Amino acid sequence: MAAGHVNTMGPVSWTNTKTSPAKPKKPKVPPQTVKPKTFLESEESPGKAKLLSDAYNAQEASEEVKPSGSSVITVPPFDFQQYLKNKDYRNFTLLINQPNKCNKPPGDSFLLIAVKSIVEDFDRRESVRKTWGREGVINGARVRRVFLLGIPRNKTSVSMWQSLMQQESHYYKDILLWDFLDTFFNLTLKEIHFLSWAAEHCNNVKFIFKGDADVFVNVENLINFLQSQDPDADLFVGDIINNAKPIRSKKSKYYIPETMYGLGTYPAYAGGGGFLMSGVTMKKLAKSCNEVELFPIDDVFLGMCLQRIHLAPVLHAGFKTFGITKPSAAPHLQTFDPCFYRDLMVVHSLKAAEIWLMWNLLHSQQAPCSQKQRIKKTFSLEKKES
Repeated sequence: MAAGHVNTMGPVSWTNTKTSPAKPKKPKVPPQTVKPKTFLESEESPGKAKLLSDAYNAQEASEEVKPSGSSVITVPPFDFQQYLKNKDYRNFTLLINQPNKCNKPPGDSFLLIAVKSIVEDFDRRESVRKTWGREGVINGARVRRVFLLGIPRNKTSVSMWQSLMQQESHYYKDILLWDFLDTFFNLTLKEIHFLSWAAEHCNNVKFIFKGDADVFVNVENLINFLQSQDPDADLFVGDIINNAKPIRSKKSKYYIPETMYGLGTYPAYAGGGGFLMSGVTMKKLAKSCNEVELFPIDDVFLGMCLQRIHLAPVLHAGFKTFGITKPSAAPHLQTFDPCFYRDLMVVHSLKAAEIWLMWNLLHSQQAPCSQKQRIKKTFSLEKKES
């Protein structure tokens, strides 16, 4: 979960002490003006990238934008100094777009599911499409879906990837592809570009779930929870991490120098395996992300954006973005028992086959779990007194 320019990086695993974050003071920071740069241009001659707004205007009547025929450069191992030089380039061309996603077929968009993916993971995208990420009307609510992708770092690992992406997009109409390298350090770019896209093309959506492709999501539970929420109010819910400390060891792939972030702890943020937000909050975050300096950990970066709009993320016990252990409330259950998953919302770090299996077990015609077998009180928000 991260951002920046080039490298790979795994899930954040900071100390998970859950407390209520202090309310930040309201600084007035003007939006940063940076010189945009496209991925396909060289380091020596940055040039100008196409602004997202230009790409949108040029493609309003089209479902797809054809990827550029330019060859993709091979990048060296991660260079932190180079990242610091280029980290403010934040406008990358949208190569494949779905401008009509939230109005075709017609109807109110209740929930937009946005899933981080990479070009190579077609099997995971198929698993999501055929299980918890299905589009349509679920429990009376219209659900729509998009996958968020960048250019593969090793273009030779997927033969004819551009053609494959165009075909997949044409068939499913759920691919969003930008021309930055799809690395863990560039997940922050994926975050800000998705928010900008959603504010432009899905500004009528009531709620958004954003997560990884390796999570199991009980969408019926999400919808049940969201139907009791006010779509015109701020909402940001997930597995909230508080008081996480920056890693100062240069040996760590999570290394953040004090010159880049001098405070002792990060603002409260949600584990990136999956979180919920309202459309109102999405629009505010889309704006605030343009006013916050990019940071190479996307979860933390979004926490900074939440802090800027003075919105404290809310912990929900149904989000298990760091995996699950045998529940103390039901010690007789196995961690892969569908009676346990039935009362959760999001569980992280599952294989595609496990997601298929759990979804089918939960939607089989077997007798429902008894109350004794189910985890209680997973749908109450744990709000702190201010």
